[in-house]
Amino acid sequence: MIESIVIFSALTLILGLILGYSAIRFKVAGNPLVDQIDAILPQTQCGQCDFPGCRPYAEALAKGEAQINQCPPGGQEGVDALAELLDVEVLTLNAEHGETKPEHVVYVDEKLCIGCTLCIQACPVDAFVGASKVMTTVIEEECTGCDLCIPVCPVDCIYIKAIEPNMSNFIPIIPSNNHA
Repeated sequence: MIESIVIFSALTLILGLILGYSAIRFKVAGNPLVDQIDAILPQTQCGQCDFPGCRPYAEALAKGEAQINQCPPGGQEGVDALAELLDVEVLTLNAEHGETKPEHVVYVDEKLCIGCTLCIQACPVDAFVGASKVMTTVIEEECTGCDLCIPVCPVDCIYIKAIEPNMSNFIPIIPSNNHA
């Protein structure tokens, strides 16, 4: 009995070491351009660009399989930043993909909510908390304002709440003193 435990433990250790070495040795490096493009995109994961999220859209842009003007949440500023990064002609935002809206989140009128969980299933960033037949609520800090939850709500209890800009929304940028 102990011999079999020792044998299986040794085999597990050896296979683990082989897998660990293989993960390091054969690691496939990602495209750094995709990371740069993804950093420009607003991370709403809304799918308005005809891709299932910001990362797949960034990958398509890096491959030249998509236009830079397909992201309404990023607005014209996002299109301009993508054009500069990719060194391509600046395009105007494509209205076929939607329009730029003011920054917002959604909230649930908890008195009307029936706990159907359709909003939870539709949310690409897991910003909803709730369970079947229990009131649902939104974690505002997680909500990206993609609005994918609104059309699926059977009782229309999800509303838009504008985000008022304030100083806590801004991250200070400290200039570097690298004047080498």
